[in-house]
Amino acid sequence: MLSLKKKTEATGPLVPAWHPNFRNYEQLPDTKVVRTAFFINVGSIVVALSLLIYFGLGELQLQNIRNQAEDWQAQIEQNRSASTQAVGSFTKFKAEEAKIREVDAFLKSRPSIAQLITDLGRTLPPNVALDAFDLRDATLTLRGTVRGAPDKASGYASAYVDTLRNAPEFQPLFTEVNLTNLSRVPTTGRLAIEVVIKLNVPSAAGAKK
Repeated sequence: MLSLKKKTEATGPLVPAWHPNFRNYEQLPDTKVVRTAFFINVGSIVVALSLLIYFGLGELQLQNIRNQAEDWQAQIEQNRSASTQAVGSFTKFKAEEAKIREVDAFLKSRPSIAQLITDLGRTLPPNVALDAFDLRDATLTLRGTVRGAPDKASGYASAYVDTLRNAPEFQPLFTEVNLTNLSRVPTTGRLAIEVVIKLNVPSAAGAKK
């Protein structure tokens, strides 16, 4: 048997076998599982989708705001017509209220007919009889007859006019008292008189407007 000889320490290191490399790397298949370009494309798509969603949501919110603004404007226009009618009605109401107040003030300023007749009856002389009582807006017309002798009847009429002018109950109410007619009645021989009295009341023209 051949004896195994121990390798001496002088033996040099092993050199790998050498052979030429004829591989063409450009023609070799790509062994990368996921290419870097794929990640770049995915990132671009994600960014684009994010921007699209962001601007889409913004546009949707703007559209909702526009729709709300249109609804509010339509409501404003609808209420404006009712408001205009209400303002017009209120203005008419205030005008009518002012007229009613004027009429009410005018009527309150007029003398009480019952009190006026009572005062006229109390101040009426025995020889004067009232035949007509005509109360208008600002005037009072009295028509009557005077009994007595012809030479004294005119004096009785003048005295009655003075009573109407100076009686305390009539002074705040009468501004002017005039004897406008003094004539003899042929059938009775008595003296017919007409007294026109101007009343101290506000202008009736304002109350009739």
